[in-house]
Amino acid sequence: MNGFDSWLEYMSDERDDVLELTIEHATIVLQVMAAAIIFSVVVGVVVQNRPALRNIALSIASVFLTIPSLALFTLFIPVFGIGKWPVRVALFMYALLPILRNTVTGLDGIDPAVEESAKGMGMSPTRRLFQVKLPLAWPVIVTGIRVAFLLVTGIAAIATLVNGGGLGDLIKVGFNRLGLPNSLEPIWAGAVMVVVLALAFDLVLALLQKLLSPRVLAAGSELPSTLISGLRSRSSSDPAHQEGTRVRTDR
Repeated sequence: MNGFDSWLEYMSDERDDVLELTIEHATIVLQVMAAAIIFSVVVGVVVQNRPALRNIALSIASVFLTIPSLALFTLFIPVFGIGKWPVRVALFMYALLPILRNTVTGLDGIDPAVEESAKGMGMSPTRRLFQVKLPLAWPVIVTGIRVAFLLVTGIAAIATLVNGGGLGDLIKVGFNRLGLPNSLEPIWAGAVMVVVLALAFDLVLALLQKLLSPRVLAAGSELPSTLISGLRSRSSSDPAHQEGTRVRTDR
């Protein structure tokens, strides 16, 4: 039996464990990325027009990426103990830079004339942010999110060294049995599933990036006001409403 057939047989025999660890790995990544996206976008919006704060935020996020992953995992063990929390915190720190940098870059790339036009239309700062700035910056922001997803999905495989779970458990099992029969199959299973999971995340985000264009996002954010305006115009054009208005006017 060649190596590929042996690997397929291992995947078939251990499919329940592989699926369970894949779901666990994906759950860790999704939890970390949800927190990192919210935090990074909010910080990016706050510091975008403040050069000093922006440089500080980007510098701190850049320093996080220079710390070796295993060292960062073990750094939080005295605080959170062994398990998933040190992994979540470390992965959160790794995910910040791509999203934060692209949020700032996307907001910087908006034509000032567009924002001035929105301001001239009487839009409040909050409406300009959600209906103009963020939708226009969305393609750049989601590119940073895609990079962060790939980064976090790969690094999460090392979480097994601090009992963090995920697909790294398969790789660790294989290394513990290295030299024995069928020791390479779990290593390949863990590595291949990490790649498959990363590609799946990236594919979903690429579809979202294509479907949720800036125009769609802007239209969605102004939907409530559009509905209200439509109801008002419909009410004013209703014959019964016009007749009632004319009667009240005649009186």
